Amino acid sequence: MVRRLLFTSVALAPLVILIHYVFHPTETLEFVLAAAALIPLAWLIGEATEHAAEHTGAGIGGFLNATFGNAPELIIALFAVHAMEFEVVRGSLSGSVIGNLLLVLGFSLLFGGRGEIDRQSSFLALALVAFSTLLLLVVAIPGWDGDPERSSLADLSIPVSIVLLIAYVGLTYYSLRRHAALHIASDEEIKGWSLRLALVVLGAATVVTALVAEILVGSINTFADDSGVSEFFLAAVVIAIVGNAAEHGGAVVVAARGKIKLAAEIALASSAQVAVFLIPAVALLALLIEPLALAFREVEIIALGVSVVVSAVLLADGRSSRLKGLILIAVYIGIATMFFVAGER
Repeated sequence: MVRRLLFTSVALAPLVILIHYVFHPTETLEFVLAAAALIPLAWLIGEATEHAAEHTGAGIGGFLNATFGNAPELIIALFAVHAMEFEVVRGSLSGSVIGNLLLVLGFSLLFGGRGEIDRQSSFLALALVAFSTLLLLVVAIPGWDGDPERSSLADLSIPVSIVLLIAYVGLTYYSLRRHAALHIASDEEIKGWSLRLALVVLGAATVVTALVAEILVGSINTFADDSGVSEFFLAAVVIAIVGNAAEHGGAVVVAARGKIKLAAEIALASSAQVAVFLIPAVALLALLIEPLALAFREVEIIALGVSVVVSAVLLADGRSSRLKGLILIAVYIGIATMFFVAGER
């Protein structure tokens, strides 16, 4: 039922593009429609990626899941870089990590109830996020004084990004391979697609996502002005949730089936992927467009640290419960409120 609804709602994306170029609606309406259209697109990219990974080896499968699984966030970030909306870029990236650690994991535990989780895998993912947060301080702290977009910070972001990518390759290869294999093996509803079909769908969905993301980024200023909400909040909360829609839904569905260990791994592995793969990838790819400084705000660094600590404390015993899920969700609501109050830089 859910899969059928998502397949049907994919039609919203070309409709949004048509409305944008033919009817020219208000940018506020465009933002809402584009955000809604990205949700089924994110799911479709995840679906096509997993089917493609079934036809490849573990290494290529893990690469596909890591790369295209984060395609919506990557595309949104690069369009925001092109629009020189650097706060939107950083906000969407930090919000994605926090959303996976607290919101996705929280709902997974809430729907999954009592069960066991893989402590080793969980703490590896949390360690990667913690490592990324500490390393980002190298750029973030100087950015708290003066212009955070100055070229020296963009230059400093390059070696930081390279170190993060090295850590990603060295420490998460096994975790990604295992995550992909478990996810594919556990999804009983998946009917195999041919590799050609999977790649065609993946390519088409990525192109459409790029078009919709351009509309989303182009309308965020107007939506922020009309709604009275800061662009930073929209990026760190709304856009981050939309970009992670596939992981949100997938983890919760898996948890509801009683596979809480897998659901927790999806959430935690996704947060680690964003922290040590997507963030540096965006920074390095941005060099082709406009240099990006990874000068995250104090409130973002604090939120990342709190997310890691709270998750680590709750998962320390290797057990899940609905109460722990509620705590994680409550902490996320608190952080989202903090982002709302923080406003623009």
